[in-house]
Amino acid sequence: MAVQPIRLFGDPVLRTPAAPVETFDKELRRLVRDLTETMIDAPGAGLAAPQIGVSLRVFTYWVDDEPGHLVNPDLDLSDELQIGDEGCLSLPDLAFETPRSLRVVAKGMNMHGEPVVIEGSDLLARAVQHETDHLDGILFIDRLDPEARKEAMRMIRASEWFGEATPTIQASPHAISSRWL
Repeated sequence: MAVQPIRLFGDPVLRTPAAPVETFDKELRRLVRDLTETMIDAPGAGLAAPQIGVSLRVFTYWVDDEPGHLVNPDLDLSDELQIGDEGCLSLPDLAFETPRSLRVVAKGMNMHGEPVVIEGSDLLARAVQHETDHLDGILFIDRLDPEARKEAMRMIRASEWFGEATPTIQASPHAISSRWL
């Protein structure tokens, strides 16, 4: 198993837009496997590559016992909104009612470079939007109204994990260009 440490709020990689994947090789397949195993171990409904310190546009999800992944996602969102509890593995023990589009059509590639389309609503739509936000350097607390965001920040500062040392930067086992760091 290749479970990786999950980066926590405050780590700069979580606020940095990720680079598009250009090479679909065994290193990318290893990254997808690592993301999937880390997500299941956590456990979570999704995990984006920046959350394990890899600044590439890749995420995995596990919704309704259906695992999946998407590389270089491009989203088409419905105008109809849903409000629901949302949390994040990079912000442990924090959940807030967060607005999201009710439906999503996500286009991208799988780990082999083949085109993929994911269509979903409710939890799947929420997970795809949440993970794509990570690829853009956006956290779910950025989607909250000002009062809820203020409360979220108060809870983060009071948490046991806040201010823990950022993991030492190590060479990634995934081939990435230095321009992606």
